[in-house]
Amino acid sequence: MLQVGKTATVSTVVSEKNTAKAVGSGSIEVFSTPMMIALMEQAACECLASGLEAGQTSVGTSVNVEHKEASPVGAEVRANATIENIEGRKIFFSVYASCAEKEIGSGTHTRVIINVEKFMGRFK
Repeated sequence: MLQVGKTATVSTVVSEKNTAKAVGSGSIEVFSTPMMIALMEQAACECLASGLEAGQTSVGTSVNVEHKEASPVGAEVRANATIENIEGRKIFFSVYASCAEKEIGSGTHTRVIINVEKFMGRFK
């Protein structure tokens, strides 16, 4: 069941594959902003997983985050998503990322619950 206050946390280890240099969002080997955002979205998806019906998933529609601190290769990064508001199929999250117990990023994220078959049918 989806409810305001529900939260989920996921984590990853910074590797050469998810650095700014590797994904093309910079030239140094630190955790990239796009990968931090992806981890935040993963936390939001995890938060929704048990509340979706068969045939449903969610799509991200908005991300507004600030990446405040760098994280080196080998560091563990954790992302947390908390449901702040529900308006029909639209779910609003606060998102937060940390490394070594220090905030490295935060902001907001919005997802919309969709019917997979109907959504994908638009592309046939």
